[in-house]
Amino acid sequence: MSNLKQVKLGSQGLTVPSIGLGCMGMTGMMGMKVYGESNEKEAIATIHRSFELGGNFLDTADLYGPFKNEQLISQAIDGKRNQYIIATKFGFEMDDNGNGAGRTNGSKNYVKKAAERSLRNLNTDYIDLYYLHRLDRDTPVEETVEAMSELVKEGKVRYIGLSEVGSETIRRAHKVHPLTAVQTEYSLFERQVEELGVLQTLKELGIGFVAYSPLGRGFISGEIQHPEDIPADDFRRYLPRFQGEQFYKNIELLNEVKKMAQEKQVAISKLAIAWVIAKGHVPIPGTKRVKYLEQNISAATIELSIEDVSRLEAIIPLGTQTGDRYADMKDVNL
Repeated sequence: MSNLKQVKLGSQGLTVPSIGLGCMGMTGMMGMKVYGESNEKEAIATIHRSFELGGNFLDTADLYGPFKNEQLISQAIDGKRNQYIIATKFGFEMDDNGNGAGRTNGSKNYVKKAAERSLRNLNTDYIDLYYLHRLDRDTPVEETVEAMSELVKEGKVRYIGLSEVGSETIRRAHKVHPLTAVQTEYSLFERQVEELGVLQTLKELGIGFVAYSPLGRGFISGEIQHPEDIPADDFRRYLPRFQGEQFYKNIELLNEVKKMAQEKQVAISKLAIAWVIAKGHVPIPGTKRVKYLEQNISAATIELSIEDVSRLEAIIPLGTQTGDRYADMKDVNL
């Protein structure tokens, strides 16, 4: 293991590397490709290379695949389970064949069912960090978190968190059982958690923040120059950021960020990840290829000054319209 900096995630005792690995793209999701073709052998090699570089914080979910992602991770970490920190998520109701993921379910019974299934798929007897993937609006969050709390008491889960939730929900949940982390999409192109005061709430309560898609679903890599560059069966085709006039407005902003990256002689993706780290958060860029994994992890060595951070944020100020992070935002609790 390298000396990748370790940071406290929240205030409940969990320590993680300053950058994690998002694993969703390694298997796709619900029959859709995510960021192109997947290759199991290369995906496992990516997880192993991450570990060699100190990146042992893996992020998955039962929805990814479904189930195949957790099973892939189980295979990759076989024999070294206690050397990895595994975060997984639940909340989209599915049967054991992966069918029926149309609605969210945070009921006590489903929490237990989903956790037991993830434990089997991961081939482990504990989950380091267990998130509610999306809020179930028909179940009080207190009921869901109480059930998650029971999993902690049973030793099946070590820490708990929520994904894509607003300040009021966070406060209500935290009263039932201390949250370790909240996960939301966050990048130079997606800062709604700042605009709505969510990050301030987390700071006040001592809850960590995990930023998924810190490269804007691959947009900030600069490799996509036209919407048509995205394969027809890639889910990004349906995201507002990648559509029509909005896409080209975003490209103009990206070109300004690229100028700064060139001045600093770093890849634009590294600059974007370094910005998230400089803000005090833990990014989990997703990749399934060793080449990009090495590039992403090296971003953790880049130190940005306060002036650098301010300059980046002046290019894309808070409130800049860059396109919603989902075509349908109904599952996002703001």
